[in-house]
Amino acid sequence: MYPIRCFTCGAPIGDKFEKFKKLVDAGVPISKAFEELGITRYCCRRMLLTHVEYIDDIIELDMLYMKKKYKR
Repeated sequence: MYPIRCFTCGAPIGDKFEKFKKLVDAGVPISKAFEELGITRYCCRRMLLTHVEYIDDIIELDMLYMKKKYKR
């Protein structure tokens, strides 16, 4: 889950995360992607750059734990 708002300034950035990811995956330089999305504050840029998706890893680990727990 990506952040809905910037932790520092409170600006909404949740609607921009998917667009940012698509632009970067398409090969657009990160600075140009920020310009296209209108993200000018450093704190908001940090939120998008440093976000890491852990939810898939957590689900996988939970499934492994549940299999081990109920195997006994």
